[in-house]
Amino acid sequence: MKIYTKTGDKGYTSLIGGTRVPKHHLRIDTYGTVDELNSYIGMIRDNEITPDQKAFLKEIQDRLFTIGSSLASDPEKSKMKIPDLHTSDIGLLEQQIDRMTEALPELHHFILPGGSQVVSFCHIARCVCRRAERLCVHLAEISFVDEEIIIYLNRLSDFLFVLARKLCYDGKIPENQWVPRM
Repeated sequence: MKIYTKTGDKGYTSLIGGTRVPKHHLRIDTYGTVDELNSYIGMIRDNEITPDQKAFLKEIQDRLFTIGSSLASDPEKSKMKIPDLHTSDIGLLEQQIDRMTEALPELHHFILPGGSQVVSFCHIARCVCRRAERLCVHLAEISFVDEEIIIYLNRLSDFLFVLARKLCYDGKIPENQWVPRM
């Protein structure tokens, strides 16, 4: 099978279900942003983090592929069976957030992104995740989007923020606190 099909050369692509839409369609932008997020998660995994963190991030990448396939489907025409997100996937993120938070000092300031390369990657991924969430909310106003997807992305951005803090803490890197100028 060739990687190129030439079917998108005129600026249109197909959703799962066969519907052709312009490549600037909100649904395409939404699942493209989820794909971008998945790539940033891969960059985090490629850094010096614990094997458990790497394994959990790989699981998140799998869930993001699940989300992407759901978003790439025409909700009115697709008959294809695709994987689905579960409430337990959200619960697992919450458990990881709680576990990391227990080890961290209480937060008293906003945190400016940075501290190390991997911490910065976490913050970039968090921002892309928030954009994906916003796009999903927008798409849900005009078409079906499984509500679990929006909740998952919301929790994932929280997870990425706490992971950045945990990586700073474990690396003995001072958090870059924002102290507003008054």
